Amino acid sequence: MTSGAVPRGRVAAMLAFGCQGFVFISTTTRLPLFSERWDLDELALSGLLLMVVLLAGVGSVLAERLAVRRDSALLLRTGFAVMAVALVLTVVEVWPVFLLGLALYGVALGLVDASTNMQAVAIEHALGRPVLPSMHGAWTFGGILGAGLTLATPGVPVTALGVVAVVPLLAIAAPYLRRVGISTASHDVAVPWRPIVMVGLAMVLFYMVDTAAATWGPTYLDRAFPTPTSLLALATFPYLVASLVARLAGDGLVRRHGAVRVLRAGTLVSSFALLLVVAAPTWQVAVAGFTLLGLGAAVIAPLSFSAAARIAGDGVTDPALRQARVDVVIGRFNQFNYVGGLLGAVLTGVVGADNLRIGFAVPMVLILLVWPLSRHFALPGPAAPATQTGTSAQ
Repeated sequence: MTSGAVPRGRVAAMLAFGCQGFVFISTTTRLPLFSERWDLDELALSGLLLMVVLLAGVGSVLAERLAVRRDSALLLRTGFAVMAVALVLTVVEVWPVFLLGLALYGVALGLVDASTNMQAVAIEHALGRPVLPSMHGAWTFGGILGAGLTLATPGVPVTALGVVAVVPLLAIAAPYLRRVGISTASHDVAVPWRPIVMVGLAMVLFYMVDTAAATWGPTYLDRAFPTPTSLLALATFPYLVASLVARLAGDGLVRRHGAVRVLRAGTLVSSFALLLVVAAPTWQVAVAGFTLLGLGAAVIAPLSFSAAARIAGDGVTDPALRQARVDVVIGRFNQFNYVGGLLGAVLTGVVGADNLRIGFAVPMVLILLVWPLSRHFALPGPAAPATQTGTSAQ
């Protein structure tokens, strides 16, 4: 590996995260247009979203299976190519073609989610310091740009989404980090799944909170307070901005204070933020709660990937074997993302069917479970300074 490969790979991976966030938010914020075009009711639209999430899980499993023999750079380029095709198909005014495009987008979503994190943990190991929070910050920044584009083009027809396909096409050419050496990994290699599952549960809890805020936040402001319609987006936009700030600061915070302390502080802040949301007397206080939630919870997901990669690579000395093994684990670990997303959308909606204050009380309590789970994020052994960086090993 050349001396410039890692810095170039880091920039490329951040661009990939940003591209994924931009495309995802650009697509989801145009769902009302798709619903209008095909005359879909809420049940039908929910069914389509469920299909996308389930197929994203399939894409993540596919990345896991292929990662044994193929490096994440190839998987990432493949995912972006499929995504570009999918985006073009979704704007075709033929129902079966639209469904095919949406299905392909789901698979691409899983492939790209898994392989971007494979790239990130490889770069983190090569640099020897935490970079996962800022990598995920690039996703958030891309999402903010996607939301801004949607807000800036309210009268543009949904067919314009096909132009967004240019973004993943350009991302294919980025200089991603390649795997060094030839791997002899297989799916039969023993992996310490118990601590990895413990870390995965923390990520499930994060995505429960994240999806609850993104899915039900605007509805909560609309139902619980006399919030002006033009301001309903304040449930999510400040949350995204606060998440970006937390993730960009996360590398340094973890390096100085360690992953465990950062997670525990974020857990308390997140629970208090949701308490503000639940008890808010005005919509302004609720918005402050959602904003504080972004600051507290945003680093949980990137630190979960970092910890899972470190645990998977412990004790493996061959670099190629270690990277292949970590890639396989990250592909499977990524599925905790979708489990948490589904639970967040369903639990908050079902429990809060009559009163969303009660719905948001569920993640307010459950997020506290990250505190006891945080001990699995610490590296073992006496090398305290190194273990507190949150650095993953492949």
